[in-house]
Amino acid sequence: MAETKHASDAGGVEPVRDQHRSPWDEPPPTGTSGGFSGISGSDWAMFGAIAGIAIAIGIVNALSTAQDAARRGNSYDPGRLVFWELSSIAVILLAMPILVLAVRRLRRTSRWLPRVVIAAGALISFSTVHIAGMVGIRKLVLWAIGSSYDFNTSFATLLYEFRKDVVTAILIGSTIWLVDSRRDLMAERRSEAAGPITAKPELPQSIWLRDGASRIRIEPRQILSVASAGNYIEYRLADGSEHLIRGTLAAAEAELAPFRIVRVHRTKLANLDRVRGVDFKPSGDFELMFDNGQSLQGSRRYRAGVSALERPAAPS
Repeated sequence: MAETKHASDAGGVEPVRDQHRSPWDEPPPTGTSGGFSGISGSDWAMFGAIAGIAIAIGIVNALSTAQDAARRGNSYDPGRLVFWELSSIAVILLAMPILVLAVRRLRRTSRWLPRVVIAAGALISFSTVHIAGMVGIRKLVLWAIGSSYDFNTSFATLLYEFRKDVVTAILIGSTIWLVDSRRDLMAERRSEAAGPITAKPELPQSIWLRDGASRIRIEPRQILSVASAGNYIEYRLADGSEHLIRGTLAAAEAELAPFRIVRVHRTKLANLDRVRGVDFKPSGDFELMFDNGQSLQGSRRYRAGVSALERPAAPS
């Protein structure tokens, strides 16, 4: 019995398909963030949670300071104390993207020296933005209500603020690191649960027609039709050649179906990719016209196999 076999599967025969991979075949590198400047949509939920906690802590700190002042008999203004805290927190939240980008850069860097440089740069940038922004907001708001604010700029004051900013940056950065680590872990678990992604196998570029010791290699694209001939099947190719192979039409149909070679008659298969015209008869039978000028009669019983040819092309 004849066999139709993919060229890459035939023993002792060189494969015909190219096995090279282009750079486009490689999956893109995965990142920990997306969106503008590395800040993704899911980051805003984290920002919101940190903002809520920070505002609550700031208000409690302001009220505690006011209560301590009252106990000591000192004058105090609860509203102004709350404003001091909230102005600082507002700038810290605005400067958080500096810490987000720094943490994610650190997670992608393994060498210690670049990590030190990134961390130091992030701390200095974060503290500079925080101090300048906090002082600017306080001066602007108090000026607007007819008052003034004196930051008492000095090395000791800047060092005091910088120490606090270092602690704040470490706490926020550690939170971001833990959130990103958990996010990556959950993504990895979902990927493992989904199982490996199996790429759709490529169709072979050639097949073997085998009859005993005789073998013929052809490209499926060259096939116009396949017809049953007793105990044989006859392959008609676009170049006009014909090959008579021992076998059954059913076996050939199963083997050639991926190449859009379908049954159009009880004894015939046709390559739909080579069809350039179809003439449907009143009886339901049809005639296929191939791109090389040859034609083939089809039976109404198998009209469903060429139903795609009946639909008009979509307007461009």
